[in-house]
Amino acid sequence: MSLSQALATAMSGLRANQAALALVSSNVANAETPGYVKKTLNTIATTTADYGSSVRINGVNRELDQFVQTQLRTETSGAAYADIRSSFLANLQGVYGDPDSTGTLESALNALTTAVQALSTSPDSQSARIGVVNAAQTLAQQLNATSQGIQALRGSAETGLSNAVSTANNAMAQIATINNQLAGGGQTDASTAALLDQRDQYITQLSQLMDIRVVTNDNNQVSVFTNSGVQLVGVQAAKLSFNAQGTVTPNTSWNADPSKSNLGTISIDFPNGGSMDLVSTGSIRSGAIAAYLELRDNTLVQAQAQVDQLAASMSSALSDQTTSGTAATSGAQSGFDLDLSGLQTGNVVHVSYTDSITGQTHNLSLVRVDDPSVLPLSNSATIDPNDEVLGIDFSGGMSSVVSQLNAALGPAGLQFSSQPPSGSSTGPVLRVLDDGATNRVDVTAASVTTTATSLTGGSPQLSLFTDGGQPYTGAITASGSQQTGLAARISVNPGLLADPSRMTVYSTSPATPSGDATRANFILSQLNSASLYYGPQTGVGTAAAPYKGTLLSFTQQMLSMQGNAADAAKQLADGQDVVLNTLQNKMNATSGVNIDDEMAHLLSLQNAYSANARVMSAVKDMYTALLQSI
Repeated sequence: MSLSQALATAMSGLRANQAALALVSSNVANAETPGYVKKTLNTIATTTADYGSSVRINGVNRELDQFVQTQLRTETSGAAYADIRSSFLANLQGVYGDPDSTGTLESALNALTTAVQALSTSPDSQSARIGVVNAAQTLAQQLNATSQGIQALRGSAETGLSNAVSTANNAMAQIATINNQLAGGGQTDASTAALLDQRDQYITQLSQLMDIRVVTNDNNQVSVFTNSGVQLVGVQAAKLSFNAQGTVTPNTSWNADPSKSNLGTISIDFPNGGSMDLVSTGSIRSGAIAAYLELRDNTLVQAQAQVDQLAASMSSALSDQTTSGTAATSGAQSGFDLDLSGLQTGNVVHVSYTDSITGQTHNLSLVRVDDPSVLPLSNSATIDPNDEVLGIDFSGGMSSVVSQLNAALGPAGLQFSSQPPSGSSTGPVLRVLDDGATNRVDVTAASVTTTATSLTGGSPQLSLFTDGGQPYTGAITASGSQQTGLAARISVNPGLLADPSRMTVYSTSPATPSGDATRANFILSQLNSASLYYGPQTGVGTAAAPYKGTLLSFTQQMLSMQGNAADAAKQLADGQDVVLNTLQNKMNATSGVNIDDEMAHLLSLQNAYSANARVMSAVKDMYTALLQSI
């Protein structure tokens, strides 16, 4: 090997040492920089003439374990989802209050029961009457506050979605920009490695918002997809849009049909045209966005349904009055006459009959509706799973009602007709009869459940709680069920606020005797002992086996369910954070900067640099000796 070749080889070694030294310096300087990946020099040996090899720099390596990186992105999505759910459910628990403490629904319900018990003992005490009204007002206000708290959390989720979409759009745009900067590249130099670090940070940011899958091509460019297969980024970035709808209330909900939805949805517009709704297609399954959607449209909606159910059940338990039908016959037919004078929209006529052919007993719930657009009603219009529900439009008068009933139930063997008022009846009378001599069906029972609206109507039932001053009847209209959002609107009957004596005086003609505890005992019995059905939309029980129990037991079940959900969410979030931290530590161990390793590498480079310089010095001395010998 000639001296010139030796000199060139030594110089290549010095250049490689200098480049490696620059990377060590960069690694040390960025040891604490988030997202920075350790860099090393990629060198190869090249043949020099007949003997020896020079060193050539062939780019910069990022010390990256791509398998761990992929796992880390997946767990980042899961951790973001779990952390947000845990945070919201902890806040929801704060809305309900700590169990066994004051200022909760359970304590307010117990306080009302205690006040009614005191009134039952001293029904002629004005202070006891006022005490019940005040306790009822406290419970109503607690329901109002709980509903407001739930809707505030739904509003926060809606805001979170809007912010998340903006962040995602920025991250996707930045990824596409870096992709274009890397176009045509193959070998990685220091500047390219820095761009890859930046892009990875944006991808990680995107993975916090949604579950993603990343595919890299030979030019170091990436395509980003959701795990459901929707492409978010390629050479160009798609764009997400969120149509926020403003104030969130119990009556606002998301629907796949845009004409029925009054909450924001997330759509994606693709670079080459076309768009799709990511919510209705279920395209986002994890990350912060999925958590916000699940909370806004499911978890918190169920929480609202629970307090609405409590408000509705409590109102109905005190105001519903069921009157059995009067036995009636017509020739060989028999059945019942039903007084409909107090029937209001949402109230129910109950008819039970036995089919002799099948031996099956049918329990019919004929629900009064005044808005035909809601027909037909589903069986979920009542909670009892044994009910067969039939909505009847009363807006056309009794002749229309009779026609609807005969058309729907005549084939089953029942016959309906309108009868003139008789006895104490002041309104229409509905007669239901069996099929007479054929004995195919036998009407076994019939009754009417109405809502008491008068405080002195002669019965202990009363509308202690109202829907913003109006009776709660369970009405179903085009805008939905009256039960939806009732907890936000429930209030104490204004008549009782004006005259608390009506807590015991339930008749003025004849006047309720002084000291009569009939009404107080009725209220106490309903609060303590009435066994009621609760809708499956509350998450307590199912449609086939709805929960049945007292008001207090349902309240306790509801609060326990929320507490358990918050605890489970916290445990899941903690577990997910442990997994994420473990992967992050593993990633740091392989891709992060270790100062001790860098210092050891620095000493090695220093020795190699000195050795290469010594080679050059020796070559110089040889050249000098050669020139002197000429």
